[in-house]
Amino acid sequence: MAFFTRVIRAMEKISPISLAEHSWDNVGKLIEPPYPRHFPSRVLLTIDLTPLVLEEALADKQIGVIIAYHPPIFRPIKRLNLDNAKQAIVLKCVAQGIGVFSPHTASDSCVGGVNDWLAKGLGAGTIKPIAPAQNPPEGHEEAGTGRMFTLDQPAPLSTIIERVKQHLKLRYATTNKHSSGELISTIGICAGSGSSVLLPATADLYFTGEMSHHDILAALDKNTSVILCEHSNTERGYLSEVLKPKLEQLLKEGKEEKIDVVVSKVDKDPLETV
Repeated sequence: MAFFTRVIRAMEKISPISLAEHSWDNVGKLIEPPYPRHFPSRVLLTIDLTPLVLEEALADKQIGVIIAYHPPIFRPIKRLNLDNAKQAIVLKCVAQGIGVFSPHTASDSCVGGVNDWLAKGLGAGTIKPIAPAQNPPEGHEEAGTGRMFTLDQPAPLSTIIERVKQHLKLRYATTNKHSSGELISTIGICAGSGSSVLLPATADLYFTGEMSHHDILAALDKNTSVILCEHSNTERGYLSEVLKPKLEQLLKEGKEEKIDVVVSKVDKDPLETV
């Protein structure tokens, strides 16, 4: 079986593409080189496939597939030129025989995905999708868009903030009632940019990567506090803590040859904290 095909089949078990937001997202097999690299044995995981991440991949001749959480091809491309950074990435991947696969919102919605990973740092509680998936595949019956997390023991906002800080850097906006000590019971979770998923939902607290100024004000008007951790910082830890071990396990099942899954060392959130 071709290396790229093996990786795609394993990813389909972890985060079935049927769970993605196909109305706007661009997921799945994005670049399939006609002449793959010879005898690849390594998969590279990254949130963003930037020119710097691509150079990291090109320098390692064992890398045959890049799994880029954010789709490097999102809008239609009318031409392919090297003077455009995104088009150059496509051309170089094809020329160097590297396949590219993007799970994006499938990884958000699946069971054990990015949103479930975010919830692990909040304490003991129950979790369910904000919008359950319709006809989810086997093994992902509890999949869906976003997560609503209900704490077993309600806690003050300050306690939730300290728990989140154990995993991620954050900013927050608090309502008067939570500043005065009223406890948090329910938390709406959405990795990345969460306004469209969270604002229609009722919760004591929204936990996401980024929201616009006016969406934050809209949340506060609903008596909902907000924790923000920057867009890709709510996603990046999932690669090393969850996706890497799962993918390695699936790729070695029934196979003698060793396949390594590595996380990019140069991929990072574009915003720096000072």
